[in-house]
Amino acid sequence: MMIASPRLLSLGNRSLLVRSCRYFSSTTTSDGPSSFVLSHPSTVDHGQTSRGRVIAITSGKGGVGKTTVSASFALGLASRGKKTCVVDFDIGLRNLDIHLGMERRVVFDMVHCLMEECQIHQALIKDKKREPNLSLLAASQTRDKEVLTVAGVERILAELTNSFDCVVLDSPAGIESGARHAMFFADDAIIVANPELSSCRDADKMVGFIDSKSRRAELGPDECLPVSMTLLINRYDAERAQAEESLAINDMTELLGLPVVGVIPESRDVLPCTNLGNPVITLPDNVPASGAFHDMVDRFLGEEKELRFTTPEPVSFFKKLFG
Repeated sequence: MMIASPRLLSLGNRSLLVRSCRYFSSTTTSDGPSSFVLSHPSTVDHGQTSRGRVIAITSGKGGVGKTTVSASFALGLASRGKKTCVVDFDIGLRNLDIHLGMERRVVFDMVHCLMEECQIHQALIKDKKREPNLSLLAASQTRDKEVLTVAGVERILAELTNSFDCVVLDSPAGIESGARHAMFFADDAIIVANPELSSCRDADKMVGFIDSKSRRAELGPDECLPVSMTLLINRYDAERAQAEESLAINDMTELLGLPVVGVIPESRDVLPCTNLGNPVITLPDNVPASGAFHDMVDRFLGEEKELRFTTPEPVSFFKKLFG
């Protein structure tokens, strides 16, 4: 089993998976490629800039828990002293503000910033209840995803990375406009998948897309490192995996070829936390889902941690006897 390290190895060639994808590249001018508004990726790789890292939370399949992951991951980074902004890229289907308990405070959103109807700092919502290092840039509920442009997204990310250590992008599902723009400028990508074959297959398509269509892929290995990709397994049920009713961790790593940054167990705590606007990571560390999110954040930041909550809990004698 592979566990994520601070700097990941580049992945194999997956270009066959993305031949049908529409070409998506940087803004150009009549004189050739435009200058970089968001600093060249190599400056982040080699510590030549103080700009923050762009981290995309993505998957191929919808409903795998990306927004739940984005909320807890961003709050976890902020609680560890990283000034963090989490951006909702799901234009038209805004939900991240609910997960963070900020839905009543949204006045301006990302599309207002893109259309230059407000300044970016006016649209940012600070987390005043839990962690002052965390801010949210909400998505629009009324505009279409096609309003996104490479130049507009780059301008917003350039300003955010100048102010924040980490900019976490909550990507919508699939490979349409919102997801493409979320992954294009990523320095890191966390691929969220559930332990089922359809989720892994769609996640593999996204891995291929990032490998071939991100800005780092377009620049090539001579100019910068590839996007650092890790796998987050969400809603893992160790008992079902042991009974071969769902994919096991080793099955998923073999299918996707990615290091594991975390395994989040199936939990009944997720729904009430969402309804209350409190990310799961705010629960005590002895709650399995919360503890797993804390471990995931630590691994992303480079700490060596063993995976927890990946084997079935032992059944007591009385439970065996009485059921």
